[in-house]
Amino acid sequence: MSNHQELAMQAKAWPFEEARKVLARVGGKTPKKGYVLFQTGYGPSGLPHIGTFGEVARTTMVRNAFEQLCDIPTKLFCFSDDLDGFRKVPDNLPNKEMLAENIGQPLSKVPDPFNEYGSLGEHNNTRLRQFLDSFGFQYDFLSSTEIYKSGQFDEALLEILANYDKVMNVMLPTLGKERQATYSPFMPICPKTGKVLQVPILETKAENGSVVFRDEDGDLVEVPVTGGHCKLQWKPDWAMRQYALDVDYEMAGKDLIDSVKLGKKIHNVLGSKGPETFTYELFLDEAGQKISKSKGNGLSMEEWLTYAPQESLALFMYNKPRTAKKLYFDVIPRMVDDYLTFRDKSADQEDDKLFENPAWHIHTGEIPSERTAISFGILLNLASVCNASDSARLWAFIKRYAPDASPETTPFLDHLVGYAVRYYQDFVKPTLKYRAPDDQERGALEDLLSVLKGMESGVNAEDIQTEVYSIGKKHEFENLRNWFKCLYEVLLGQSQGPRMGTFFALYGLDESISLIEKALAGEDLSA
Repeated sequence: MSNHQELAMQAKAWPFEEARKVLARVGGKTPKKGYVLFQTGYGPSGLPHIGTFGEVARTTMVRNAFEQLCDIPTKLFCFSDDLDGFRKVPDNLPNKEMLAENIGQPLSKVPDPFNEYGSLGEHNNTRLRQFLDSFGFQYDFLSSTEIYKSGQFDEALLEILANYDKVMNVMLPTLGKERQATYSPFMPICPKTGKVLQVPILETKAENGSVVFRDEDGDLVEVPVTGGHCKLQWKPDWAMRQYALDVDYEMAGKDLIDSVKLGKKIHNVLGSKGPETFTYELFLDEAGQKISKSKGNGLSMEEWLTYAPQESLALFMYNKPRTAKKLYFDVIPRMVDDYLTFRDKSADQEDDKLFENPAWHIHTGEIPSERTAISFGILLNLASVCNASDSARLWAFIKRYAPDASPETTPFLDHLVGYAVRYYQDFVKPTLKYRAPDDQERGALEDLLSVLKGMESGVNAEDIQTEVYSIGKKHEFENLRNWFKCLYEVLLGQSQGPRMGTFFALYGLDESISLIEKALAGEDLSA
């Protein structure tokens, strides 16, 4: 074992903890199939969303950690359950009448309401793949329709049929009496209509590999369970898929804990140990309520990426996955700045520390070399004081503070500038609330004004910060935080803010002096 692998074996970051479980599962050897398999699942009745991103991102982090532990090949399957029946017309799709006429059809047979692809399933699958590709994820895409029809699931489906009563004994106790009367793990696809039917199975014929049911016209029909003639209900389907593909690792949200337990019972029926699993917590809104797509009380992936880079979203997913986290707009600036801190620290870290650095997991070990000397929070404050409506306004200040920086030489910083302007316009500007200083604060601000006027052009941020700190001490604020809160509320219109030394240096001495003079004169800084 190399020193690199030894360090990886000791790493405490959660992806490494999970990866070591997978390594133990396979006994440190390459499985018969030739690789260790990680899997994520997706229901293409709707468009990909922030939960889809989170599951693929986190699974990729575990896969990458696993590849540091050993030389065993790996694969990641992103599985689309597009043979599932179309049960409900989503509110966000056009051509609702046409869609309503196709209720019950497999998603891969429902016409595309956007008239762009061969089916609704193909449309959403394409969107999913474009979505995953945009983040640079490495994966193999699997379509349920293709896999069922190819016969790849046939052996596993026959195993389910051979153990039909045992699988029913697992599933029935989890259902209400009414559902128990009609339930079957097999959903036959009607030869007449092509619909995925949720009907009672009247007879199972293990020797023929078939099931008997009554179709929508009341006729007795016998169909094979193989070759795409039947689809499993999703809970048995999930376990069957893991069994058939020999999945080694799959994670799921807390809301699927019972489904994971059912899956393990079905694996026991099939004589399989099933994959290593990981349960992650769900997202909450600002009020602490579970996020629901139907309620619209959460923050979508598209909304996040309007105001911050994808790396910040990846960090949000990396952080404490077993802890419920609030997902709303106020968390974005902190995530951006935390990401910048982790990324900048990586330049001086050895492997043992890098393995604990979230930036290493976000970038699959290939951390960008560009460093950003200006935090997102300071960019937001700068946007506030100059009421920025475009990036050029901020760049005029940035170039003076960091002459070597430019949109061309520091593209990531340029992206941050654009995000900061949008975030300021939509979330900061409407909430700005300036106040006048009290007598103690006025005296300290007058002192600060005098000190800034006495400084030479080009003074560095740390020297300014030292003076700001000294003035707060000199004026004997009961808590020094109150002095900084005064600066934020009086000069920036906010209750929180940046290191003022850095802000003054970036904004410029002359501009900072003018800002304080206006505040002392009682002028409306919001104008």
